[in-house]
Amino acid sequence: MSSIRTDVLALIQKEQRFVTKREICQLLNIKGARRVELKKVLNDLKCEGLYGKNIDYAITIPIRASHKAEGRVPVKSTSIHAEQTDTQKLDTQKPDKRKQRPQKSVLGIYHQNHDGGWIESSHRRTSFPPIRCPRPIAEAVSDLKGKPIQNNDVVRFSYSISGQLAIEDIIGNLNEPKVFSLMAIHNHEVPFEFSAEAEEQAKKAAVPSLGKRTDYRDLPLVTIDGEDSRDFDDAVWAEPDTNPKNPDGWHAIVAIADVAYYVRPGDALDVEAFDRGNSIYFADRVVPMLPEGLSNEMCSLKPHEDRACVAVEMTISSKGVLKSFQFKRGLMRSAARLTYAQVQDAIDGNIDAVPPGIWDNVLISLYGAYKSLRYAREIRGSLNLESTERKVIFDDNGKIKAIVPRVQQTSNQLIEELMIAANVAAAKILSDKKWPCLYRVHDAPDETRVDNLKHVIGTMRLKIPKLKKMTPAGFNTILEQDTPFKRLVHDLVLRSQAQACYSPENLGHFGLGLTHYAHFTSPIRRYADLQVHRALIAAENLGDGGQDILPIGALKLVGEHISATERTAAQMEREVMDRYLVLHLEDYVGHTFSATIVGVTEMGIFFALDGSGAQGFMHKARLPGDYYNYDQENHRYIGRRTNRSYQLGGTLVVTLDSADARTSATVFSLSDTTPNKKQSEKHPVGKRAPYKGASRQPRKIDTKEDQQKQKRLKSGVEKVSVAATKAKKSPVKKTTADVPFYRKSKVKTKES
Repeated sequence: MSSIRTDVLALIQKEQRFVTKREICQLLNIKGARRVELKKVLNDLKCEGLYGKNIDYAITIPIRASHKAEGRVPVKSTSIHAEQTDTQKLDTQKPDKRKQRPQKSVLGIYHQNHDGGWIESSHRRTSFPPIRCPRPIAEAVSDLKGKPIQNNDVVRFSYSISGQLAIEDIIGNLNEPKVFSLMAIHNHEVPFEFSAEAEEQAKKAAVPSLGKRTDYRDLPLVTIDGEDSRDFDDAVWAEPDTNPKNPDGWHAIVAIADVAYYVRPGDALDVEAFDRGNSIYFADRVVPMLPEGLSNEMCSLKPHEDRACVAVEMTISSKGVLKSFQFKRGLMRSAARLTYAQVQDAIDGNIDAVPPGIWDNVLISLYGAYKSLRYAREIRGSLNLESTERKVIFDDNGKIKAIVPRVQQTSNQLIEELMIAANVAAAKILSDKKWPCLYRVHDAPDETRVDNLKHVIGTMRLKIPKLKKMTPAGFNTILEQDTPFKRLVHDLVLRSQAQACYSPENLGHFGLGLTHYAHFTSPIRRYADLQVHRALIAAENLGDGGQDILPIGALKLVGEHISATERTAAQMEREVMDRYLVLHLEDYVGHTFSATIVGVTEMGIFFALDGSGAQGFMHKARLPGDYYNYDQENHRYIGRRTNRSYQLGGTLVVTLDSADARTSATVFSLSDTTPNKKQSEKHPVGKRAPYKGASRQPRKIDTKEDQQKQKRLKSGVEKVSVAATKAKKSPVKKTTADVPFYRKSKVKTKES
């Protein structure tokens, strides 16, 4: 028996999870009479607290040292997989109401009461019945965390099929708006702490000596970023090209932080960066791809401080054509840290908005290079989609002050065009050298999606370009039309596009109208850019930190991984912004808003509030004043009686009945007098439509009772009672004997 006990403990330590009896028998090859011994061993281990479904094996049994050490990621329930297996077995035997409750580690909101409390869902999409939390469990959590669990605390917990609750962590309290980003981080299990080895490596980072690097420290390179930016990984500079072969052309330099010098393939920092894939930006915090020792210090191009960089020197024609380019490693010293607002003020004529000499020596030439690049973009026909990003402004107490759209100005476009040119140069040089790398791929949209878009646009009476195959210029023809549904049209065109991703196969970038494109300009926050830097360093023999040629299969796996982390980051950012929007709306319960219908499905209509962009949903049963049929082809609901319609792109007036940021849920009501121009011309809203002479449909017989009654009526059994009832109600004093039951017409005549 002792040997079985030893083997079982070793197996549990190896698996780091709850292992079922069947799995133990299979893995340890235990058969026959030894199963009885195994049962006794497992009972002893349960009594000793070493075996069971609710034991946190990550704490009771040491974890092997790795880059995913304990505490670096949110702690997950180690008994999830086994409990799910048991749940599946129980579900096949008999139904259990508790199966509707979460069987894995999830987030919930704790509420106090006299007997401890209960936990409710933290999001409308993952709703579950409230779960009772007895007082002993709440007290145990308070003792473990060193502070009492409070009302509205966000907790991570697991709930087994046997009804056992385990609270694993306290994330924060809903009274603090900045807890929303923490909820997203824990819900998606995103790494938010770095290993000690990675932190130590970042702290030891230092600026390299000049050596064979190009010295750019006397060049007035400047960084241009948002006011709330904390890491500056790109600097720009330009001057007129004096070469007579390039009249009115430009010589421009884009210098990017040399992250590859500090993060080498396979080291602790590289493992951390690859695991994350990219930085995640919330309104209140950033989850960086690299520790702050790099992202905010050594790899941040702070003004008047020496920094290592990888620069691309480009020659640009007056028409924005990239005539030549060369990549170099260097040292630079930023001349100024500028914001988009400052540069925009200078472009608009207020040159005092920037430090003295910056406009004359730097920005004038940068603006000239931008205009040339912008001209080339318009000629090749890139997709001109407007940004829908929003910015949350907090007050001094951390409460939401306002939510405003991020406006893309000329200063933003200036940096964007220079970054695109640098990315094109990186992709072209690696392609010319046939060096495998990760391209930023944006394939042409699927024809089915394009056909659906054309149909929807047609219902809005917008012109559709007659092209066999849609091009960016063709989409722009749709986007540039004057329509009250402009915001919706931009969203629909965006949804019709293919999803951009990272791939070793160069398929070009449809949206930008480019044949070669790779991300090079943000290695601090994107692992794909770091991979491109390493490829450039190796291909151009620029020193240490490069990476040998990777097999296409390996590159493909890297591309799939970082494409997935990018999608996760975008989803998290949207979730947190949605919660902030709902929290902001809590102060406007009872107010009315104008809205636009942005989606029509078989369940109901989706609409977006004008201004804030907050979205709401209304079930078809709540549409007022009529019963509505779903017209899928025309993306609308149309009333049977009033003929009123709610169509994609239509306008509404909605009232906010409730808003709950805890579950990110809103409830709106729709006024019965919502204007509908097309239908109000036929007959006033709310009045019955004129009778058109349609025959009345017979009542549908559903129940057995209805069917039996119908048979009795046909056979004449019910006629006596019907006639007697009518005669009884008749003002003419006659008995049923005087009026035969089969002479209905006479009864009716005398009654009338």
